Amino acid sequence: MDLKHILEQVSQLLFYPVLVLLVVLIVWMLIAFGMFVRSALGRWRGSRPAVTRYTGQINAAAAHASNHLDIRIEQVLAQAEHASLRSLNAVRFAVRAGPSLGLMGTLIPMAAALDGLARGDLPALADHMVVAFSATIVGIAIGVFAHVIAMIREGWQREDLDAVRLHAERVLRAHEPAGPEGSGS
Repeated sequence: MDLKHILEQVSQLLFYPVLVLLVVLIVWMLIAFGMFVRSALGRWRGSRPAVTRYTGQINAAAAHASNHLDIRIEQVLAQAEHASLRSLNAVRFAVRAGPSLGLMGTLIPMAAALDGLARGDLPALADHMVVAFSATIVGIAIGVFAHVIAMIREGWQREDLDAVRLHAERVLRAHEPAGPEGSGS
């Protein structure tokens, strides 16, 4: 068995898993779109759960104020930033995985299509080409769709983090020890 035959067999073994993963990504993107629409409607109505959650944690830290309030608030801000980045990872994965799987779903049947062409089997050629181009279209659509969702959600998350940081700054200033006013140093 030569190396070309081994590579051909490996690529053919990958074909159905690639198609299954594309279908899974389609389903996942439909779910992500539903969550995106729900978030958009909530934001339109003024609901910003992340801001509410983290400003509440900052207020709780301030209510139990000690001499380390700034460290506690910094921990809450770091937690908010980490949660923000983590929530985008799945969408960012789809931005990259969709086109990659689409390309794989294109190239694998192209080998079989070229083989059909070499044998003069035009129906096999046409069948494999339809699958190849369908995989490309689906993969690119997933990537574009996920990219748009990611861009909008990143903007929302920047706004939310800015609101939480501003609240943290207000709380810290409210808890600063009163210094001598009017001293000219």
